[in-house]
Amino acid sequence: MKRSENGDELLLKLDKIDPMTLYGVGDEYLRIIEKHYPVQLIARGDQLKIRGNSSDIEQVENIVSELIFIANRNGHIRREDVETILHVIKADYSSRNGDEDHPPVSMRGKELDEVVLFTKKGYIKPRTTGQQKVTDAIKQHDLVVVIGPAGTGKTYMAVAFAVAALKEKRVKKIVLARPAVEAGESLGYLPGDYKEKIDPYLRPLYDSLEEMLPKEQLLKYTEQGIIEVIPLAFMRGRTLNNAFVILDEAQNATSMQMKMFLTRLGVNSKAVINGDVTQIDLPDKSVSGLFEIQSILKGIDGIEFIYFEKGDVVRHRLVRDIIHAYDKHSKKNNNDKGDDNE
Repeated sequence: MKRSENGDELLLKLDKIDPMTLYGVGDEYLRIIEKHYPVQLIARGDQLKIRGNSSDIEQVENIVSELIFIANRNGHIRREDVETILHVIKADYSSRNGDEDHPPVSMRGKELDEVVLFTKKGYIKPRTTGQQKVTDAIKQHDLVVVIGPAGTGKTYMAVAFAVAALKEKRVKKIVLARPAVEAGESLGYLPGDYKEKIDPYLRPLYDSLEEMLPKEQLLKYTEQGIIEVIPLAFMRGRTLNNAFVILDEAQNATSMQMKMFLTRLGVNSKAVINGDVTQIDLPDKSVSGLFEIQSILKGIDGIEFIYFEKGDVVRHRLVRDIIHAYDKHSKKNNNDKGDDNE
């Protein structure tokens, strides 16, 4: 993109994108930008003229630059991409308003290429070393196993990748599964029908989805079976082609359930398995499928294991301290038992 500036007018020469991709049908995307900024956008083929005050021109130029980046990365631009970039750029400039030592910067300075998913609230990208490892692993492998303590964003990052893959048409559906072992696998004693009984155990997956998709779109996808949130047992007998599959709370999957899950993968499918081996609710912890696959699947090409540490916790500061306190308490108890056996 080349530029020439003349007072309160900036001319951009678009040389790395099809102008129609940037402008949208009937210049739809340009009109959206004009609704948010007091500027005039005049499109003439591969030339885009921006008229307005210098501050607004600078922000709109950044918006155009980021949209070109998204178009080159994804092969297209959607209305929600435009709205997301507008939201983020405006927030960025607002936070630096009047601060001459920290002038506004484009999202490129925030490593936009690491963004996993754009949402109406902003964008999702790795925030810790562990999350960065997961990001790299999911891009490079068809099966990723993520093991670590609560609060590290295991589920959130996996769901973000799944939604991104669906939006970019790299998969045709998303399947999110969890064992219902916390309810003893027998849910008859709980009130309500089966859906009402099982929903509390699937709620964390819905919570992540609701942060990443508009409610109407999420409802539509679930009604059409494009997104399924199901108990692990419901996956038996299925073959999942062109799907992004996530097994959450995998420490509570038995050995046989884990084998069943792993053998559901079909053509053009990816899977992420998340769990915390310190929070196994199974009666016999030795039969945890998550614990077992660490040795069984080790060294298989296309499978990657990622281990989160306490430092990867992204919840409230106290969560990290609480996990550390429990670890310390557990080690002390184990040492005491060792002394008793001597």
